[in-house]
Amino acid sequence: MPFELQIAIRYLRSKRKNRFISLITYISITGVVIGVAALIIILSVMNGFESDVRARFINLDGHVTVRRYHYEGITTFGAVMNQIKGSKEIVSLTPYIHDKGYIISAEEATGVLIRGIDIGSAAAVTDINTNLISGRFDLGKLEDERLAYGIVLGNELAKKLRVQIDDEVKVASLAGVTSITQMPQMLRFKVKGILKTGLFEIDENFAFVSIESAQKLFNMPGQVSGIKIKIKNYQQAEVVAEDIENKLGYPFRAISWKTSNQNLYAWIQIQKWAGFIMLSLIVLVAAFNIISTLIMVSMEKTRDIGILKSMGATSKNIRTIFTIEGLVVGVFGTVIGCLIGYLLCWAQMKYKFFALPGDVYIISWLPILMKGSDFLLIAVTAVMLAFLATLYPAHKSASLDPVTAIRYE
Repeated sequence: MPFELQIAIRYLRSKRKNRFISLITYISITGVVIGVAALIIILSVMNGFESDVRARFINLDGHVTVRRYHYEGITTFGAVMNQIKGSKEIVSLTPYIHDKGYIISAEEATGVLIRGIDIGSAAAVTDINTNLISGRFDLGKLEDERLAYGIVLGNELAKKLRVQIDDEVKVASLAGVTSITQMPQMLRFKVKGILKTGLFEIDENFAFVSIESAQKLFNMPGQVSGIKIKIKNYQQAEVVAEDIENKLGYPFRAISWKTSNQNLYAWIQIQKWAGFIMLSLIVLVAAFNIISTLIMVSMEKTRDIGILKSMGATSKNIRTIFTIEGLVVGVFGTVIGCLIGYLLCWAQMKYKFFALPGDVYIISWLPILMKGSDFLLIAVTAVMLAFLATLYPAHKSASLDPVTAIRYE
Protein backbone atom coordinates (compact mmCIF):
# COMPACT_ATOMS: atom_id res chain seq x y z
CA MET A 1 0.00 0.00 0.00
CA PRO A 2 1.47 3.42 -0.95
CA PHE A 3 2.49 5.45 2.09
CA GLU A 4 0.32 8.39 0.91
CA LEU A 5 -2.79 6.18 1.17
CA GLN A 6 -1.69 4.88 4.59
CA ILE A 7 -1.23 8.40 5.95
CA ALA A 8 -4.50 9.66 4.42
CA ILE A 9 -6.48 6.82 6.03
CA ARG A 10 -4.67 7.37 9.35
CA TYR A 11 -5.64 11.04 9.28
CA LEU A 12 -9.27 10.12 8.69
CA ARG A 13 -9.35 7.46 11.42
CA SER A 14 -7.33 9.31 14.08
CA LYS A 15 -8.98 11.15 16.95
CA ARG A 16 -8.25 14.78 16.29
CA LYS A 17 -7.61 17.41 18.92
CA ASN A 18 -10.32 19.55 17.38
CA ARG A 19 -13.50 17.49 17.35
CA PHE A 20 -15.16 20.14 15.21
CA ILE A 21 -13.06 18.94 12.27
CA SER A 22 -14.32 15.37 12.78
CA LEU A 23 -17.88 16.68 12.88
CA ILE A 24 -17.43 18.49 9.55
CA THR A 25 -15.96 15.30 8.06
CA TYR A 26 -19.06 13.34 9.08
CA ILE A 27 -21.27 16.13 7.74
CA SER A 28 -19.37 15.99 4.44
CA ILE A 29 -19.90 12.24 4.15
CA THR A 30 -23.57 12.60 5.11
CA GLY A 31 -24.04 15.33 2.51
CA VAL A 32 -22.60 13.13 -0.22
CA VAL A 33 -24.77 10.19 0.93
CA ILE A 34 -27.97 12.27 0.89
CA GLY A 35 -27.17 13.88 -2.45
CA VAL A 36 -26.30 10.61 -4.18
CA ALA A 37 -29.31 8.75 -2.74
CA ALA A 38 -31.65 11.61 -3.71
CA LEU A 39 -30.26 11.69 -7.25
CA ILE A 40 -30.70 7.94 -7.67
CA ILE A 41 -34.27 8.07 -6.39
CA ILE A 42 -35.36 11.03 -8.51
CA LEU A 43 -33.83 9.65 -11.73
CA SER A 44 -35.28 6.19 -11.05
CA VAL A 45 -38.72 7.71 -10.45
CA MET A 46 -38.55 9.74 -13.66
CA ASN A 47 -37.33 6.67 -15.58
CA GLY A 48 -40.18 4.63 -14.13
CA PHE A 49 -42.71 7.32 -14.90
CA GLU A 50 -41.50 7.60 -18.50
CA SER A 51 -41.41 3.83 -19.01
CA ASP A 52 -44.83 3.26 -17.43
CA VAL A 53 -46.53 6.04 -19.36
CA ARG A 54 -44.89 4.93 -22.60
CA ALA A 55 -45.93 1.32 -22.13
CA ARG A 56 -49.52 2.25 -21.30
CA PHE A 57 -49.92 4.60 -24.26
CA ILE A 58 -48.26 2.15 -26.66
CA ASN A 59 -50.40 -0.72 -25.40
CA LEU A 60 -53.49 1.36 -26.08
CA ASP A 61 -52.56 3.13 -29.31
CA GLY A 62 -49.87 1.01 -30.97
CA HIS A 63 -46.54 2.26 -32.25
CA VAL A 64 -47.58 4.13 -35.40
CA THR A 65 -50.87 5.69 -36.49
CA VAL A 66 -51.80 6.32 -40.12
CA ARG A 67 -54.55 8.84 -40.89
CA ARG A 68 -55.42 11.54 -43.37
CA TYR A 69 -54.76 15.22 -42.94
CA HIS A 70 -57.62 17.26 -41.46
CA TYR A 71 -58.90 14.06 -39.80
CA GLU A 72 -60.82 13.03 -42.89
CA GLY A 73 -61.98 9.41 -43.07
CA ILE A 74 -60.11 6.76 -45.04
CA THR A 75 -62.46 5.07 -47.50
CA THR A 76 -60.05 2.60 -49.08
CA PHE A 77 -58.51 1.50 -45.80
CA GLY A 78 -58.27 -2.13 -46.93
CA ALA A 79 -56.09 -1.15 -49.89
CA VAL A 80 -54.02 1.16 -47.68
CA MET A 81 -53.40 -1.65 -45.19
CA ASN A 82 -52.34 -4.00 -48.01
CA GLN A 83 -49.99 -1.33 -49.32
CA ILE A 84 -48.10 -0.85 -46.06
CA LYS A 85 -48.24 -4.33 -44.48
CA GLY A 86 -45.38 -5.54 -46.68
CA SER A 87 -42.76 -3.77 -44.55
CA LYS A 88 -40.59 -6.24 -42.61
CA GLU A 89 -40.77 -4.03 -39.50
CA ILE A 90 -44.58 -4.19 -39.30
CA VAL A 91 -46.03 -6.93 -37.10
CA SER A 92 -49.77 -6.20 -37.33
CA LEU A 93 -52.34 -3.55 -38.26
CA THR A 94 -55.87 -2.65 -37.24
CA PRO A 95 -58.36 0.00 -38.41
CA TYR A 96 -60.12 2.27 -35.95
CA ILE A 97 -62.66 5.07 -35.67
CA HIS A 98 -62.29 7.86 -33.15
CA ASP A 99 -64.74 10.69 -32.48
CA LYS A 100 -66.65 12.52 -29.79
CA GLY A 101 -70.11 11.62 -28.60
CA TYR A 102 -72.57 11.96 -25.75
CA ILE A 103 -73.44 8.98 -23.58
CA ILE A 104 -76.63 8.69 -21.54
CA SER A 105 -77.49 6.18 -18.84
CA ALA A 106 -80.64 5.85 -16.76
CA GLU A 107 -79.18 8.22 -14.13
CA GLU A 108 -76.39 10.30 -15.67
CA ALA A 109 -75.13 11.73 -18.97
CA THR A 110 -71.71 13.01 -20.04
CA GLY A 111 -69.44 13.62 -23.00
CA VAL A 112 -67.42 10.65 -24.18
CA LEU A 113 -64.67 9.72 -26.62
CA ILE A 114 -65.81 6.81 -28.75
CA ARG A 115 -63.21 4.39 -30.13
CA GLY A 116 -64.51 2.01 -32.77
CA ILE A 117 -62.27 -1.05 -33.07
CA ASP A 118 -62.07 -4.41 -34.77
CA ILE A 119 -61.49 -6.55 -31.68
CA GLY A 120 -59.89 -9.37 -33.70
CA SER A 121 -57.06 -7.33 -35.23
CA ALA A 122 -56.93 -4.79 -32.37
CA ALA A 123 -55.84 -7.53 -29.97
CA ALA A 124 -52.74 -8.10 -32.14
CA VAL A 125 -51.78 -4.39 -32.08
CA THR A 126 -52.80 -3.30 -28.58
CA ASP A 127 -53.38 -4.88 -25.18
CA ILE A 128 -56.76 -3.25 -24.77
CA ASN A 129 -58.58 -6.56 -24.26
CA THR A 130 -56.28 -7.53 -21.38
CA ASN A 131 -57.41 -4.54 -19.30
CA LEU A 132 -60.91 -5.86 -18.59
CA ILE A 133 -61.83 -5.97 -14.92
CA SER A 134 -65.35 -7.32 -15.47
CA GLY A 135 -67.47 -8.67 -18.32
CA ARG A 136 -66.02 -9.45 -21.73
CA PHE A 137 -65.02 -7.60 -24.89
CA ASP A 138 -68.21 -8.32 -26.78
CA LEU A 139 -68.87 -5.48 -29.22
CA GLY A 140 -70.90 -7.33 -31.83
CA LYS A 141 -74.61 -7.27 -32.61
CA LEU A 142 -76.93 -8.46 -29.89
CA GLU A 143 -79.92 -10.76 -30.23
CA ASP A 144 -82.11 -8.05 -28.78
CA GLU A 145 -82.64 -5.82 -31.84
CA ARG A 146 -83.66 -2.92 -29.62
CA LEU A 147 -80.17 -2.89 -28.18
CA ALA A 148 -78.10 -3.08 -31.33
CA TYR A 149 -74.51 -3.54 -30.07
CA GLY A 150 -72.29 -4.16 -27.07
CA ILE A 151 -70.08 -1.45 -25.55
CA VAL A 152 -67.10 -1.50 -23.19
CA LEU A 153 -66.57 1.43 -20.81
CA GLY A 154 -63.65 2.71 -18.80
CA ASN A 155 -64.17 1.99 -15.12
CA GLU A 156 -64.25 5.66 -14.11
CA LEU A 157 -66.76 6.40 -16.85
CA ALA A 158 -68.91 3.49 -15.67
CA LYS A 159 -68.81 4.89 -12.13
CA LYS A 160 -69.77 8.32 -13.41
CA LEU A 161 -72.72 6.88 -15.33
CA ARG A 162 -73.61 4.53 -12.45
CA VAL A 163 -73.87 1.54 -14.74
CA GLN A 164 -72.87 -2.10 -14.46
CA ILE A 165 -72.62 -5.07 -16.79
CA ASP A 166 -75.77 -5.55 -18.95
CA ASP A 167 -77.09 -2.05 -18.23
CA GLU A 168 -78.40 -0.04 -21.16
CA VAL A 169 -76.82 3.21 -22.40
CA LYS A 170 -77.50 5.48 -25.35
CA VAL A 171 -74.79 7.18 -27.38
CA ALA A 172 -75.51 10.24 -29.50
CA SER A 173 -73.38 11.87 -32.19
CA LEU A 174 -73.61 15.22 -33.96
CA ALA A 175 -71.71 13.92 -36.99
CA GLY A 176 -73.58 14.90 -40.15
CA VAL A 177 -75.94 17.26 -38.31
CA THR A 178 -76.14 20.47 -40.35
CA SER A 179 -79.10 22.31 -38.76
CA ILE A 180 -80.67 22.74 -35.36
CA THR A 181 -83.82 21.01 -36.53
CA GLN A 182 -81.95 17.84 -37.49
CA MET A 183 -81.87 15.11 -34.88
CA PRO A 184 -78.48 13.69 -33.88
CA GLN A 185 -77.69 10.08 -34.66
CA MET A 186 -78.32 7.86 -31.62
CA LEU A 187 -77.72 4.17 -30.93
CA ARG A 188 -78.58 1.98 -27.97
CA PHE A 189 -75.88 -0.20 -26.41
CA LYS A 190 -75.62 -2.75 -23.66
CA VAL A 191 -72.62 -2.57 -21.33
CA LYS A 192 -70.75 -5.82 -21.93
CA GLY A 193 -67.45 -5.01 -20.24
CA ILE A 194 -65.62 -2.56 -17.99
CA LEU A 195 -61.88 -1.99 -18.32
CA LYS A 196 -59.16 -0.24 -16.38
CA THR A 197 -56.02 0.83 -18.24
CA GLY A 198 -54.41 2.67 -15.33
CA LEU A 199 -54.54 5.93 -17.33
CA PHE A 200 -57.17 8.02 -15.59
CA GLU A 201 -57.96 10.14 -18.68
CA ILE A 202 -58.69 6.98 -20.68
CA ASP A 203 -60.66 5.24 -17.94
CA GLU A 204 -62.83 8.32 -17.35
CA ASN A 205 -63.52 9.38 -20.93
CA PHE A 206 -63.30 6.40 -23.30
CA ALA A 207 -65.91 3.94 -24.53
CA PHE A 208 -65.12 1.16 -27.00
CA VAL A 209 -67.56 -0.05 -29.65
CA SER A 210 -67.34 -2.07 -32.85
CA ILE A 211 -66.28 -0.39 -36.10
CA GLU A 212 -69.66 -1.26 -37.61
CA SER A 213 -71.58 0.57 -34.89
CA ALA A 214 -69.15 3.50 -34.94
CA GLN A 215 -69.62 3.88 -38.70
CA LYS A 216 -73.38 4.14 -38.17
CA LEU A 217 -73.03 6.46 -35.22
CA PHE A 218 -70.68 8.92 -36.94
CA ASN A 219 -72.16 8.61 -40.42
CA MET A 220 -69.00 7.06 -41.88
CA PRO A 221 -70.21 4.23 -44.14
CA GLY A 222 -67.27 2.17 -45.38
CA GLN A 223 -64.77 4.52 -43.71
CA VAL A 224 -62.40 4.52 -40.75
CA SER A 225 -60.53 7.32 -38.99
CA GLY A 226 -57.13 5.66 -39.34
CA ILE A 227 -54.96 2.58 -38.94
CA LYS A 228 -52.99 1.53 -35.87
CA ILE A 229 -49.71 -0.31 -36.45
CA LYS A 230 -47.52 -2.46 -34.25
CA ILE A 231 -43.84 -2.83 -35.18
CA LYS A 232 -41.02 -5.08 -33.97
CA ASN A 233 -39.01 -2.37 -32.19
CA TYR A 234 -40.93 0.58 -30.74
CA GLN A 235 -37.76 2.69 -30.77
CA GLN A 236 -37.80 2.57 -34.57
CA ALA A 237 -41.33 4.01 -34.72
CA GLU A 238 -40.25 7.37 -36.14
CA VAL A 239 -38.20 5.73 -38.91
CA VAL A 240 -41.05 3.37 -39.82
CA ALA A 241 -43.55 6.26 -39.75
CA GLU A 242 -41.40 8.23 -42.17
CA ASP A 243 -41.10 5.25 -44.52
CA ILE A 244 -44.88 4.69 -44.48
CA GLU A 245 -45.59 8.36 -45.11
CA ASN A 246 -43.20 8.38 -48.08
CA LYS A 247 -44.82 5.22 -49.44
CA LEU A 248 -48.42 6.46 -49.13
CA GLY A 249 -47.84 10.11 -49.96
CA TYR A 250 -50.31 12.96 -49.51
CA PRO A 251 -52.99 13.13 -48.04
CA PHE A 252 -51.86 10.40 -45.65
CA ARG A 253 -49.84 11.05 -42.55
CA ALA A 254 -47.99 8.53 -40.34
CA ILE A 255 -47.43 9.50 -36.71
CA SER A 256 -45.19 7.66 -34.24
CA TRP A 257 -46.11 7.17 -30.59
CA LYS A 258 -43.40 9.63 -29.60
CA THR A 259 -44.75 12.36 -31.88
CA SER A 260 -48.30 11.78 -30.63
CA ASN A 261 -47.17 12.43 -27.06
CA GLN A 262 -44.30 14.80 -27.80
CA ASN A 263 -45.17 17.41 -25.18
CA LEU A 264 -45.53 14.80 -22.45
CA TYR A 265 -42.16 13.17 -23.13
CA ALA A 266 -40.42 16.54 -23.49
CA TRP A 267 -41.82 17.53 -20.10
CA ILE A 268 -40.59 14.27 -18.55
CA GLN A 269 -37.06 14.82 -19.89
CA ILE A 270 -36.98 18.42 -18.68
CA GLN A 271 -38.16 17.36 -15.22
CA LYS A 272 -35.61 14.55 -15.12
CA TRP A 273 -32.56 16.66 -15.89
CA ALA A 274 -33.78 19.67 -13.93
CA GLY A 275 -34.10 17.39 -10.91
CA PHE A 276 -30.60 16.02 -11.54
CA ILE A 277 -29.08 19.50 -11.68
CA MET A 278 -30.91 20.78 -8.59
CA LEU A 279 -30.14 17.74 -6.46
CA SER A 280 -26.49 17.88 -7.57
CA LEU A 281 -26.32 21.06 -5.48
CA ILE A 282 -26.57 18.85 -2.38
CA VAL A 283 -23.39 17.05 -3.45
CA LEU A 284 -21.83 20.43 -4.28
CA VAL A 285 -22.53 21.66 -0.74
CA ALA A 286 -20.92 18.47 0.57
CA ALA A 287 -17.91 19.23 -1.64
CA PHE A 288 -17.52 22.62 0.03
CA ASN A 289 -17.59 20.83 3.38
CA ILE A 290 -14.78 18.61 2.12
CA ILE A 291 -12.79 21.75 1.27
CA SER A 292 -13.35 23.10 4.80
CA THR A 293 -12.39 19.78 6.33
CA LEU A 294 -9.15 19.47 4.38
CA ILE A 295 -8.13 23.06 5.08
CA MET A 296 -8.62 22.56 8.83
CA VAL A 297 -6.85 19.19 8.74
CA SER A 298 -3.98 20.91 6.95
CA MET A 299 -3.82 23.54 9.71
CA GLU A 300 -3.95 20.86 12.42
CA LYS A 301 -1.31 18.70 10.73
CA THR A 302 1.11 21.52 9.86
CA ARG A 303 3.84 20.02 12.06
CA ASP A 304 3.28 16.57 10.52
CA ILE A 305 3.58 18.03 7.04
CA GLY A 306 6.83 19.74 8.00
CA ILE A 307 8.25 16.50 9.42
CA LEU A 308 7.22 14.53 6.32
CA LYS A 309 8.92 17.04 4.05
CA SER A 310 12.05 17.09 6.18
CA MET A 311 12.16 13.28 5.86
CA GLY A 312 12.12 13.50 2.07
CA ALA A 313 8.44 13.68 1.12
CA THR A 314 7.88 15.88 -1.91
CA SER A 315 5.16 18.45 -2.47
CA LYS A 316 3.57 15.92 -4.85
CA ASN A 317 3.43 13.34 -2.01
CA ILE A 318 1.73 15.83 0.34
CA ARG A 319 -0.70 16.84 -2.40
CA THR A 320 -1.52 13.17 -3.01
CA ILE A 321 -2.17 12.55 0.70
CA PHE A 322 -4.80 15.29 0.95
CA THR A 323 -6.29 14.42 -2.44
CA ILE A 324 -6.73 10.80 -1.33
CA GLU A 325 -8.26 11.94 1.97
CA GLY A 326 -10.91 13.99 0.16
CA LEU A 327 -11.54 11.22 -2.37
CA VAL A 328 -12.03 8.66 0.42
CA VAL A 329 -14.75 10.89 1.87
CA GLY A 330 -16.34 11.26 -1.57
CA VAL A 331 -16.11 7.58 -2.54
CA PHE A 332 -17.33 6.36 0.86
CA GLY A 333 -20.31 8.74 0.76
CA THR A 334 -21.04 7.77 -2.87
CA VAL A 335 -21.04 4.03 -2.14
CA ILE A 336 -23.30 4.42 0.90
CA GLY A 337 -25.58 6.79 -1.03
CA CYS A 338 -25.87 4.35 -3.96
CA LEU A 339 -26.68 1.52 -1.56
CA ILE A 340 -29.37 3.53 0.27
CA GLY A 341 -30.85 4.79 -3.01
CA TYR A 342 -30.97 1.26 -4.39
CA LEU A 343 -32.62 -0.16 -1.27
CA LEU A 344 -35.28 2.57 -1.15
CA CYS A 345 -36.05 2.14 -4.87
CA TRP A 346 -36.21 -1.64 -4.48
CA ALA A 347 -38.57 -1.29 -1.52
CA GLN A 348 -40.90 0.99 -3.51
CA MET A 349 -40.87 -1.43 -6.46
CA LYS A 350 -41.73 -4.38 -4.24
CA TYR A 351 -44.11 -2.90 -1.68
CA LYS A 352 -45.40 0.29 -3.42
CA PHE A 353 -45.34 2.41 -0.28
CA PHE A 354 -46.07 5.65 -2.10
CA ALA A 355 -49.42 5.76 -3.90
CA LEU A 356 -50.61 8.57 -6.18
CA PRO A 357 -54.16 9.91 -6.54
CA GLY A 358 -55.52 8.58 -9.83
CA ASP A 359 -57.57 11.72 -10.49
CA VAL A 360 -54.41 13.86 -10.44
CA TYR A 361 -51.77 11.58 -11.97
CA ILE A 362 -52.16 9.17 -14.86
CA ILE A 363 -50.75 6.33 -12.76
CA SER A 364 -51.81 5.18 -9.31
CA TRP A 365 -48.43 4.56 -7.67
CA LEU A 366 -44.91 5.98 -7.77
CA PRO A 367 -43.12 4.00 -10.51
CA ILE A 368 -39.44 3.05 -10.27
CA LEU A 369 -37.00 1.99 -12.98
CA MET A 370 -33.35 1.75 -11.97
CA LYS A 371 -30.71 2.00 -14.69
CA GLY A 372 -27.05 1.12 -14.31
CA SER A 373 -26.10 4.09 -16.48
CA ASP A 374 -27.75 6.45 -13.97
CA PHE A 375 -25.87 4.90 -11.07
CA LEU A 376 -22.61 5.29 -13.01
CA LEU A 377 -23.38 8.91 -13.99
CA ILE A 378 -24.26 9.87 -10.42
CA ALA A 379 -21.25 8.08 -8.92
CA VAL A 380 -18.83 9.69 -11.39
CA THR A 381 -20.37 13.13 -10.80
CA ALA A 382 -20.13 12.82 -7.01
CA VAL A 383 -16.55 11.52 -7.04
CA MET A 384 -15.53 14.19 -9.56
CA LEU A 385 -16.95 16.95 -7.33
CA ALA A 386 -15.11 15.43 -4.36
CA PHE A 387 -11.87 15.38 -6.37
CA LEU A 388 -12.26 19.00 -7.45
CA ALA A 389 -12.88 19.93 -3.82
CA THR A 390 -9.45 18.53 -2.87
CA LEU A 391 -7.42 20.57 -5.35
CA TYR A 392 -7.13 23.84 -3.43
CA PRO A 393 -6.49 22.48 0.10
CA ALA A 394 -4.08 19.86 -1.29
CA HIS A 395 -2.17 22.57 -3.12
CA LYS A 396 -2.01 24.80 0.00
CA SER A 397 -0.79 21.88 2.12
CA ALA A 398 1.88 20.93 -0.42
CA SER A 399 3.18 24.50 -0.59
CA LEU A 400 4.00 24.67 3.15
CA ASP A 401 7.69 25.31 3.91
CA PRO A 402 8.94 22.47 6.18
CA VAL A 403 11.27 24.66 8.24
CA THR A 404 8.57 27.26 8.89
CA ALA A 405 5.99 24.54 9.64
CA ILE A 406 8.19 22.88 12.29
CA ARG A 407 9.45 26.16 13.79
CA TYR A 408 5.99 27.49 14.61
CA GLU A 409 4.69 24.17 15.86
